[in-house]
Amino acid sequence: MSYMKYTPYLYLIFSLYFFYDSIEKWNDPQATPILSLLIGTVALFMFFFRMHFAKKMANRKNNS
Repeated sequence: MSYMKYTPYLYLIFSLYFFYDSIEKWNDPQATPILSLLIGTVALFMFFFRMHFAKKMANRKNNS
């Protein structure tokens, strides 16, 4: 499962994209920058959660 170590970085890329998108939409009265901020925040949380979980699994593997 080599792809599992790359998925947190996809979340980081998604969060950067959605933060950029929210900045671009900020001055447009018909756009919804809050939704982009929310998605970007969730993606950033998932990045840190996945990194923490990967470290936890690596420590468990090393201790066994």
